[in-house]
Amino acid sequence: MIPMTVLLDEKTAEFYARIAAHVGRTVETVLSDSLFKLAGELSLEALAAANVRPDDCP
Repeated sequence: MIPMTVLLDEKTAEFYARIAAHVGRTVETVLSDSLFKLAGELSLEALAAANVRPDDCP
């Protein structure tokens, strides 16, 4: 994996830290999972806007 640096404001960092503590994971894992999910959702939205079905993609 490639390490990345993400700058968060204090309230956002606190939000993700609370979620991480609640689920017993690191903040980095929670942020990574959140970004991965968002990327998938945005990809599906882009495909829908282009009238492309996920089954049509290679």
